[in-house]
Amino acid sequence: MNTALTHTKAALDKLERERTETLEKVENLRTDLRRMGEPTADEADIDAYEREKTLALVQGLERKLQSLDRAIRLAQNGAYGICEQCGERIDPARLEILPQATLCLRCQRQFEQRNRRILAT
Repeated sequence: MNTALTHTKAALDKLERERTETLEKVENLRTDLRRMGEPTADEADIDAYEREKTLALVQGLERKLQSLDRAIRLAQNGAYGICEQCGERIDPARLEILPQATLCLRCQRQFEQRNRRILAT
């Protein structure tokens, strides 16, 4: 088996493991939300805070799942590790830390700067 194919298979395996773990976390948090129930008058502030915090965690993990799904599709198509913006290779150290990355660090920074400017207006 050639090196590129071995690397892609290893990356795909890692992405799928990360997806499974993230999905389990989402399901556990959703179970926690269902168990929280409706707060009483005495517990309203604390429970509302916990519910909001848990909802925010679920939303963040759902975004991560979307990113993982996108990266898995790229890996299946042989394009994993290639920046979707500029076409350059994404630093392997970046992919090790953030396997769902689809942008190189330079393009990610540019993307975030554009979003900050949009949000500031």
